[in-house]
Amino acid sequence: MGLESLLLSRDPEVVRILQPALEKLSIGVEVCTGARSGNEIITTEHFDAVIVDCDDLQGGLEVLQELRKSGSNRNTVALAILNGTSTHAAFEKGANFVLQKPISPVSAMRCFNAALGLMARERRRYFRQPVEMPVTLYFGPELQVKTTATNLSEGGLALRYRGKLPTAAMSKVQFMIPGTPEFLEMKATLAWADDTGRAGIRFVGLSAKTCQLLERWLGEQMEKLDSWNPRSPDSNPTKTGV
Repeated sequence: MGLESLLLSRDPEVVRILQPALEKLSIGVEVCTGARSGNEIITTEHFDAVIVDCDDLQGGLEVLQELRKSGSNRNTVALAILNGTSTHAAFEKGANFVLQKPISPVSAMRCFNAALGLMARERRRYFRQPVEMPVTLYFGPELQVKTTATNLSEGGLALRYRGKLPTAAMSKVQFMIPGTPEFLEMKATLAWADDTGRAGIRFVGLSAKTCQLLERWLGEQMEKLDSWNPRSPDSNPTKTGV
């Protein structure tokens, strides 16, 4: 569950400097040398950060634009490497951070350290913890449906149910965070449902206290996964794509 990044660059000097900087921060890196291949990758895989060499890679600047349209990487942290393009233009295309060439190990580490907190927050938001917990759904003022959640995230939960869900609008959801005495009740809406007894619930208007409880619990689950799956050069080698 370590952080993962995609580096789009044809410049060997950029790869030589950025790859060890990322690895020092325990961020896995996949190197891709073509904008077209990069666009294909970001439509099928999720990354915590995408680093784009905007000027020395033909079509690189457009990758930033496409990144914000992709389903799995819309909120991914984007870093633009510039060698002519203005910082303003890169930010307009969707970059969160910029690195100007020539890049030094010091400037790379400074930029990645600044981005690390945002990457971690986005990972936590994107992270979905598998669970098996009872949930009560409320439709309207009185109607209740008891069902089972299968995963939990900061933004909502997935569940399975028998029969059909009520047609009335959902008003709230209740559940207890697994392994804790914390009982939560919050406004929620039905995000989607299919014919196989699965559905997604979206939380609405969470209080600051509820957000903190969910963030803390999900952060603990992520730490457990990381401790069970330690990153090492042998177990998780750098990937290279074209």
